[in-house]
Amino acid sequence: MVKESLRLMSLLNLRHCCRFSAGQNNQYIKFPCMRHIISIIVIVLMTSCYEKRAPMRMDLEGQRLPSFDIQLIDSTTYLNTASIPTGKPFALLYFSPYCPYCKAQMEEIVKDMDRLKDIQFYLLTGFRISDMKQFSEEYKLSKYPNVIVARDTSQFFAQYFAIPGVPYTAIYGKDKKLHKSFAGKVLGRQLKAVAGN
Repeated sequence: MVKESLRLMSLLNLRHCCRFSAGQNNQYIKFPCMRHIISIIVIVLMTSCYEKRAPMRMDLEGQRLPSFDIQLIDSTTYLNTASIPTGKPFALLYFSPYCPYCKAQMEEIVKDMDRLKDIQFYLLTGFRISDMKQFSEEYKLSKYPNVIVARDTSQFFAQYFAIPGVPYTAIYGKDKKLHKSFAGKVLGRQLKAVAGN
């Protein structure tokens, strides 16, 4: 995705400018074309937030979850992933509070929570606690006992999985071994099927 974006940016010849007439003397003022600016914004958003749901990082499948700390929404409590109990599948979902595809993913999970109640969800972000709280309140996540919203302060998750964008979901089995990871929105039935294997 990043390579495609760089290729698109190189196709945009930013040296060309729109020229607007200014005043009676027909003098011209050069401004970057709005389409170039919009194109750059779209490309940046595409590289960090997208909807594809292709399985990722096959080389990590079957590996146990490494140990790292996450900061809980109360901002004072930290949880180490080594303390996640075995015996229940869980999903680590890396998100941005402002990404529309992350919001769509959360709506999918909340809508399908009856089917997904046996999966423990850890929603991780690198954003500020206040952004995290706002996201949690928007989807009323505190009412779901199987959802924990936390901050990955060290950015361990993003580096470990070399995530290309958000949302990014890693689904672990009861034995704390990775079943699959997905970039983009994942359907509730997909989450259930992969976690149940």
